[in-house]
Amino acid sequence: MRRHHAEHQDPHIDVVPLIDCILVLLIFFMVTTTFAKDAELQIERPGAQSATPASSKALRVFIDRSLDVYVDDAPVRAWMLQSRVRDALSGAGDKTVLVVADRRVPAEKLIEVVDQCRLAGAKDVGVVTDAEEG
Repeated sequence: MRRHHAEHQDPHIDVVPLIDCILVLLIFFMVTTTFAKDAELQIERPGAQSATPASSKALRVFIDRSLDVYVDDAPVRAWMLQSRVRDALSGAGDKTVLVVADRRVPAEKLIEVVDQCRLAGAKDVGVVTDAEEG
């Protein structure tokens, strides 16, 4: 008589479905998370007595202390500002632009950026103060 030896198999845990679930959760949280609009730039906003809350849907143009200009956190050269703002506003229903400038930015630079935004088709251009949240 022959004895049949039962082969000893190592238990195998399939982790592929677990990895799939983790990736789906990761994508879900990445899509639903909102980030601070100007978290990376060190900007001291000027103050104003008559400040009002700004629209969260408005296009934001940043001017930092070194006079570098950013459109929605992407750096922009001065000669490209008008076309970049025009492109950003083309698909937007709200044609409002908010200029977030450091308090040390000269008025000449601020006026130049506001002028370029208006020439790009912005209906309302505002300057953000320290009272504005969002």
